[in-house]
Amino acid sequence: MGTSAVILTQKDKYSPDQLLANTIVAAFHSDAALYFYNNKTYTNEGEFLYTTLNINRKSPTGDNEASLIFHIHSISSPSTEFYAHEDLGLDPSELLCQVGHIEDIYGNQELIFHFIYEYLKLNPDDYFWIADNDWLYSWEDIQKLKTVPYDPDWCYRNPRD
Repeated sequence: MGTSAVILTQKDKYSPDQLLANTIVAAFHSDAALYFYNNKTYTNEGEFLYTTLNINRKSPTGDNEASLIFHIHSISSPSTEFYAHEDLGLDPSELLCQVGHIEDIYGNQELIFHFIYEYLKLNPDDYFWIADNDWLYSWEDIQKLKTVPYDPDWCYRNPRD
């Protein structure tokens, strides 16, 4: 499996329903296709655990399609726990959780860039973090990247360098 990425949001404000709604709007505004089959996974006790969506986008020339798998977890899912505050230069008292899990970024950098731009436009207090990086992207970082010609390696470079 390749490198994964997540959206970080305030734990006390997180709602899977709102993330689903924001995902739909962000996919729409980023000219991506969203495939959602309403397939939910539950714990053995019957509690909602997560659902999965596919986000796809054809290249402007139509000869290439990028596709990513996007998971929306419940707030009680162990997958939402986030502990890397200090490693990423965040205040450890800020209660963040990992939501909007992307399975693999490789080959999907442009799709992710356009999608995350639209998502963070709706949620400017959230962050985007690629798990192998020791930095993250804020709304301000993505806005700056949007003002320059697209760089396919954007997600492998610290936006503050």
